[in-house]
Amino acid sequence: MLAVNGYFDGIAIKPLEKIIAKPNQKVIITIIDEFIEQDEIEPKKGLRGVLSKYANKELAEKEKTAWESSVKEKYDNI
Repeated sequence: MLAVNGYFDGIAIKPLEKIIAKPNQKVIITIIDEFIEQDEIEPKKGLRGVLSKYANKELAEKEKTAWESSVKEKYDNI
């Protein structure tokens, strides 16, 4: 048996966690007298771009040609 937190949005019951269930699998739904806050309902944002404020634009420009420069430096004198 598995217990999963969720909420009723007025139309359907929405889980707050990933559910591992098969189609037509029986479930037990328990309604409790507590309400959740809106921030608990909103989907979690990904971490994409979270470190962009630390990016060094000068190094980003050098990074575009880093492989090319490295190969040239290593094999140009052979």
